Amino acid sequence: MGDVAAKIKVMPNSPEVDLDELQDELEAALPQGARIRGFERDDVAFGLVALLPTVIVPDDAGGTEAVEEAFAEVEDVESVAVENVGRL
Repeated sequence: MGDVAAKIKVMPNSPEVDLDELQDELEAALPQGARIRGFERDDVAFGLVALLPTVIVPDDAGGTEAVEEAFAEVEDVESVAVENVGRL
């Protein structure tokens, strides 16, 4: 069994959200066994910027579902969507 890398698009609920603080909160919310390899930022519109963490998770049942659910529970997160998934 290997690992899977998933790029996940996390939309904050407002342009006023502190993205550095949101990154810290996302890292703290990670379920056991998952880790973040890095973050990218994507300008969406009207000052809104999405965070795009690349998350490494074990390749087993459930895949990125636990990470998506954990990220969705973080305050100031509007939506979470998997953009890309690949094996390492």
